[in-house]
Amino acid sequence: MNSRRSWLVFGVSVFAYLIAVMQRSSLGIAGVDATERFDVQAAALSSLAVVQLIVYAGLQIPVGVVLDRHGPRVLIATGAVLMIAGQVTLALAPTIGVAILGRILVGAGDAMTFISVSRLIASWFSGRALPLLSQAMGTTGALGQVLSAIPLSIVLHQFGWEPAFLSAAALSVLAFVLVMLFVRNAPAGTVPVERPGGWPAALHQLRESLGRPGTQLGFWSHFVTQSPGAVLTLLWGFPFLSVGLGYGATTASLFLTLIVAVGVVAGPLLGILSARYPYRRSNIVLGIVLAMGVAWATVLLWPGEPPVWVVVLLLVVVAIGGPGSLIGFDFARTFNPARSLGSASGIVNVGGFLASFVMMLLVGLVLDVIDRANGGSGSPAELYSLEAFRVAFLVQFPVVGLGVVFLLLARHRTRRRLHEEEGIRVAPLWVALVRGWRRRGNRT
Repeated sequence: MNSRRSWLVFGVSVFAYLIAVMQRSSLGIAGVDATERFDVQAAALSSLAVVQLIVYAGLQIPVGVVLDRHGPRVLIATGAVLMIAGQVTLALAPTIGVAILGRILVGAGDAMTFISVSRLIASWFSGRALPLLSQAMGTTGALGQVLSAIPLSIVLHQFGWEPAFLSAAALSVLAFVLVMLFVRNAPAGTVPVERPGGWPAALHQLRESLGRPGTQLGFWSHFVTQSPGAVLTLLWGFPFLSVGLGYGATTASLFLTLIVAVGVVAGPLLGILSARYPYRRSNIVLGIVLAMGVAWATVLLWPGEPPVWVVVLLLVVVAIGGPGSLIGFDFARTFNPARSLGSASGIVNVGGFLASFVMMLLVGLVLDVIDRANGGSGSPAELYSLEAFRVAFLVQFPVVGLGVVFLLLARHRTRRRLHEEEGIRVAPLWVALVRGWRRRGNRT
């Protein structure tokens, strides 16, 4: 099945996802410019990103149901068309209201892309290659953040708002053309996956997916790992780095690309670990969350301005959460049949973006409250001060902490289901470590 055509489909579909990520994150490098262009406060600015993510998250389950019925090709192409319309609308928007409409269209198009590409890869490849290819898709797609952080940022600051977002729309035109020319839902001669015959059957599959503890485990894994990085890359990282820490626009853009670079390295390693230790994937997720919590606490509690190496360490650790969140889709593939994989993937993908838009909105609200308490000047220098960000970014801890609690509950139910249905008992990590140590001792 891994023919030359398979790799062509993989390459084109991943390119479409890369462009979708660029469209999603394009507002992140324009946060300060948008504040001045539309003359808005932090909460209003956060509404641009929050509404986009609400649409994205809200459409995941409906898109998953449609994906199970109609296949990925039509959804990837439709998503590209919606993102073209959204970026053109944003480019020409005279007011914040019209800009929000543009981001709604971008969110709708983006919502159709990731899970469709993930389903497409599962149709063209199989076996232990899937976790590795899923990570490759995620890390390659994350290069879209580089496109927004460097080339798009240069166009924005050299040529202005309209050329920047119109050029972004043009890349989705290219993605649409390539998908229509080269992508098919499955290899020729493949026995088609059983698809629901109507909406009642599709909704029944959705209920089944929702009820599986493994799907819930995937949801909460995505919830706790993806969101801290998304808060930085999609909206608040650029103002935090450029204004709050005083690094300036160019350095802030380069720092945001570090998140992508680390993801490119970490993704394959996490893919290998997930494939080799399938019953320890949740421990990998929890380890990533713990590391992110320690890194954020270090930056926020550092007396005075944190040194550059501490900020770099934060970005490195947060970057690992991106590929780490893809483990959630491994859970969806493991615990769901192929016929309902679209619905299950949609459910999982809601997790991280639900947490992201909640945290982004809360950060914006806290920044506005602090600004009003300090006199309400609304200038970027005061609105995005380091002290204000220290308080605002604390909202991540209760949100992610709640997700960890539900992740542990879902893991317990998943392991109990494995034991009941397949006789598999997953020992606690400390027991597995002791057993491994003893085996090594016996060999020596």
